[in-house]
Amino acid sequence: MGGLLRSVLRGAAAGAAGTTALNAVTYLDMAARGRAASHTPEDTVEILSMKTHVPVPGQGERRHNRVAGLAPLTGLVAGVATGALLGGLRGLGWRPSPVVGAVGAMVVAMLAGNAPMAALGVTDPRGWAARDWAADLIPHLAYGAVTSQVLDGLDRPTQDHRGAARVLDLLDGRVHHHPLTRDLASQRTRVLRSLVRSFPSLRRRGR
Repeated sequence: MGGLLRSVLRGAAAGAAGTTALNAVTYLDMAARGRAASHTPEDTVEILSMKTHVPVPGQGERRHNRVAGLAPLTGLVAGVATGALLGGLRGLGWRPSPVVGAVGAMVVAMLAGNAPMAALGVTDPRGWAARDWAADLIPHLAYGAVTSQVLDGLDRPTQDHRGAARVLDLLDGRVHHHPLTRDLASQRTRVLRSLVRSFPSLRRRGR
């Protein structure tokens, strides 16, 4: 369970990085095309408030500002939750290729972001124009690529550690068959094991 929790937390961190990439691409698109920000996140907050009977406090401009602050948080939650889900799947043994990992993260993030809005009637993807799909697809592609790469990078030290440990186990078993080298090999293996265990943390510090 501890290993699965670590994988989920690593996935959440990767999702946060992917969400940053998604937002950056979105803002660059707004700057390049001179288009306005989408109002669908704010509409989602308003409809959720109405359907759950949980009002957004305040009146007038103060309430509007609160809705404007809550709206981007919905996207952040969706991005982090998607990363946590993908990290949990990796903790259970799923090891996709870079392309499959990126596309999978993109698809799950698009579903997490758009499915609730479609269910609430905020938007209907079936009526989107090609430029609307491009404005949604390209940022999510950036999300998928970054999230997948971060997950791969966070997984790699653990994989290196396990692989090196297996090699040491094999060498240890072979040399211990010889009585003259048993004591010396045991001491040497203990030293190598300590170096292997410290290797991931040392490499992370170096980064």
